[in-house]
Amino acid sequence: MNKPKLWTKDFLIITFVNLFFALNFYLLMVVISVFATDKFDSSPSIAGLAASIFVIGSLIARLFTGRWIEQIGRKKTLYLGLISGLAMTLLYFMANSIISLLVIRFLHGAAFGITTTTAATIIADIVPKERRGEGIGYFALSATMATAVGPFLGMFISRHGSFTMIFVSSAIAAAISLGITLFLSVHKIKLTTEQLEGMKGFKLSNFFESRVIPISVVCLVIYFCYSSVLSFLSMYSRVIHLEAAASFFFVVYAVVVFFSRPLIGRLFDSKGENLIMYPAILILMIGMVFLSQANYGYILLLAGALIGLGFGGVQSVGQALSIKVAPPHRIGLATSTFFMFVDIGVVFFASRNSPLLQNIFPSAGGEN
Repeated sequence: MNKPKLWTKDFLIITFVNLFFALNFYLLMVVISVFATDKFDSSPSIAGLAASIFVIGSLIARLFTGRWIEQIGRKKTLYLGLISGLAMTLLYFMANSIISLLVIRFLHGAAFGITTTTAATIIADIVPKERRGEGIGYFALSATMATAVGPFLGMFISRHGSFTMIFVSSAIAAAISLGITLFLSVHKIKLTTEQLEGMKGFKLSNFFESRVIPISVVCLVIYFCYSSVLSFLSMYSRVIHLEAAASFFFVVYAVVVFFSRPLIGRLFDSKGENLIMYPAILILMIGMVFLSQANYGYILLLAGALIGLGFGGVQSVGQALSIKVAPPHRIGLATSTFFMFVDIGVVFFASRNSPLLQNIFPSAGGEN
């Protein structure tokens, strides 16, 4: 029996939309705090806020995007996010104070939340149900590639060019995403009168998909675990005198994720989520143990490989499962619910150096 076609025109377009818009974000991620310090003579805490307030904007936007997607239309919502993202990127050229930079970063984060939530919703409709795990795995690789390429390019340009060149590169990435969306065909979901009525009002069911909350909570804990690695690996490697090995940690991580994702997706489609999720959590746990006991460079890199395999499996299956359990007309809401939970997991440790985020997540603050 032949498998339904996966690599269609629309699948490739939405994947590249996600790739270039993620590049738009990750090009700026590693340099924006330096920009705030150099341009506006900001304190380290305010510079950290300039970087992290982006996540708050994204989190708030996701809260509302889930209910907008089906009411406004998926492609219209995608255009809203992409156009807003390009506009906010162009506004970096005009930032003339730290306050204006913080506002731009917050709104840019909101645009990112709208775009990524909508793109993940659209891919769920494009991918055949029989190959959903595999398709979402390939789609998610676009963001993985952006996390590897974006910071590298951002740091390279900052060393050999200027902040203006970084903003230009980021704007070009956003413009490419917007341009190729013109060729995207999106299936319109027709809502019944009952479904439209159910979406009215400010009730929890209009902001969260309850069927997705269990897997979202699991992934929140996993992302919380992974964000600790993101936040403290640099300091930790300095303490254990393995800075050189640590510089390759995320390279090893990205390579393992890149090559394991397609296999994980196929296993999800053929064997179900339990075969992936339980071993992935166990592998992640072993990877964290190796990281905590690393005395040699190869042990640190082995930890990176295990964390990449475990976290990549949980991440891919979590997103696919959140779509699988939701009814078709609430896939957008399911996607936004899932992403909101994982955003909280990611932002927890980032809040340590941000005054605003410490007020929201006070338990993450404290002394270094």
